[in-house]
Amino acid sequence: MKLASIKADGLEKAAIVTAGGYVLVETLNAATGSAWSETLAGLLGNEETAGLNAWYREGGALQAERLETIAFADAACGPLLRNPPKIWGIGANYAEKAEEMAVTPPDGEPICFMKPTTSLVGPGDAIVLPRGEHRVTAEAEIGIVIGRTCKYVSEADAMGVVAGFTPTLDMTAQDIHARNPRFLGRSKCFDTFFSFGPHLVTPDECPAPGQWTIETALNGVTLYRSDVTRMIYSIPYIVSYFSGMMTLRPGDVIMTGTPGSVPLRPGDVAECRLGGFAPLLNPVIAEREARG
Repeated sequence: MKLASIKADGLEKAAIVTAGGYVLVETLNAATGSAWSETLAGLLGNEETAGLNAWYREGGALQAERLETIAFADAACGPLLRNPPKIWGIGANYAEKAEEMAVTPPDGEPICFMKPTTSLVGPGDAIVLPRGEHRVTAEAEIGIVIGRTCKYVSEADAMGVVAGFTPTLDMTAQDIHARNPRFLGRSKCFDTFFSFGPHLVTPDECPAPGQWTIETALNGVTLYRSDVTRMIYSIPYIVSYFSGMMTLRPGDVIMTGTPGSVPLRPGDVAECRLGGFAPLLNPVIAEREARG
């Protein structure tokens, strides 16, 4: 199952992605008498995504196909969530990226950082390059979205707490980070420096590891490409690792690293391409353009 947050009637509403377009969950509820939460924040926060996916797999997909849809061309997707409880990321998780950076994660553990919710934008929203002489890059990454409250999850059980996956773009002011590695968090905290969406894809619909590709693209051209078999830390390991540090909540987002970063300039379009997913695209503007 694939879910999206669609802008409709001045709100952002949860929708199921079908072959013919988006079916709002409120449309599903009205047609079937069900009572699913009608926003993605509600579906995740109430831990309903697994139940909705079970309904979808057990015949619900055919029912959804017969309901009223919003055409893809007529729909505008927002970010999957406006206020994720936590936004985490790890660095240098693809072999080629670690080699490029000459980085060895300390003591065999991932390099970790957090993003504030003020850094969040959605598909089609502008990445705003901050004032000053900054060298900003974008990195395409697989985003894990947690679906159940959990702590101390084993790697064997980790996929059971995952609601789904989504494309993400992680922006970094590389000039700040280059001055001192301890400035990693500061270099990633600017407004608009995190984008995710447009779809949340449940684990059962994700490609097999060897076919699950990830590409960082700029202005329509793929500049870096890899697949999840090249990850140093696997997705189950990442979920288990973070759950050992803190309680994970539904809606938490964890970015899983990138095969490569691209420099951004005003007028560019940054893109995350994941095999089997709708791509995530964001235009780039300068802050003076955004604020006059």
